Amino acid sequence: MNRFSYHRAESLADAVARLQTNPAAAIIAGGTNLVDLMKYEVERPEELIDVTRLDELQTMSWIEDGGLRIGALVPNSDVAYDERIAEHYPLLTHAVLAGATPQLRNAATTGGNLNQRTRCYYFNDVSTPCNKREPGSGCSAIGGVNRIHAILGASSHCIATHPSDMCVALAALDAAVEVVGPEGARSIPFGDYHRLPEDQPQRDNTLRQGEIVVAVTLPREASDFAGNYTYLKLRDRLSYAFALVSVAAALQLDGERIAAARLALGGVAHKPWRRTEAEEALVGMVPDETAFMSAADFLIAGAEPHEHNAFKVELARRAIVCALSQAASGTAQSLTDKRIA
Repeated sequence: MNRFSYHRAESLADAVARLQTNPAAAIIAGGTNLVDLMKYEVERPEELIDVTRLDELQTMSWIEDGGLRIGALVPNSDVAYDERIAEHYPLLTHAVLAGATPQLRNAATTGGNLNQRTRCYYFNDVSTPCNKREPGSGCSAIGGVNRIHAILGASSHCIATHPSDMCVALAALDAAVEVVGPEGARSIPFGDYHRLPEDQPQRDNTLRQGEIVVAVTLPREASDFAGNYTYLKLRDRLSYAFALVSVAAALQLDGERIAAARLALGGVAHKPWRRTEAEEALVGMVPDETAFMSAADFLIAGAEPHEHNAFKVELARRAIVCALSQAASGTAQSLTDKRIA
């Protein structure tokens, strides 16, 4: 681990100012991802800016339009067990509880979860070339061991995947990310927050220099999907493992037809993968396997697997159909019995 200085931010403005003046600084809160990467020498910040004492980042509250605002420092465990979220946004509850362990959820924060670095063996191994770690050095996963890597939205520069479960649900729920920076505050639609790798794989998100995540907001309209939903996570072992494929699915039913749908994938791309065309294809349809297969085809269209992860294409298709079937029947994937229903 490299030597670094430490600064405890006295205010949000103080943290923003420190970040703006020192591009090699990093925000630290729970540290569940950053500290590991510092130990591996993957991340080498010159300064850590501690924001854990900023009270304005630690609350959850209703907002005027009926949505819910979750502060960036709210622990994942608080999100998982909050009664307001369980009642109005249970898809998020299930996604958070599908990730990590209770100990990690107690330490990990909402903002930190959004800003997790990538899921890739080579990114974590400083002895190998990695464009995300060192732009221009090459991508070892292309032509290497790429079983866990992306099948959608990748580029010739990077085929890594985003690791978060929480973010897949937030994408499906049309959340927004509130940030503050040198130019003031702005709100970023969740689908625009994370980036595809393109030719700048070192950039995971669309934050500008000096900006800090202060909250995530959930719209009131997303609470209309609280009745028929599921979060389905397929992985190599039943606990404490990243998703090979995950699906956040939610439906609104009007009699025997689908009135609206939300659908996002995890474990398959550099960001949570959502295509509104797949959701629109379900509207007006009878909730059956034929409709669900059509939506799956829309969502995974253009998949480009690599040598070791071609299985993910069919796995994703089947997972989407299964998740939509669970959502339609109102039987969300069990949080205790993780066998697929």
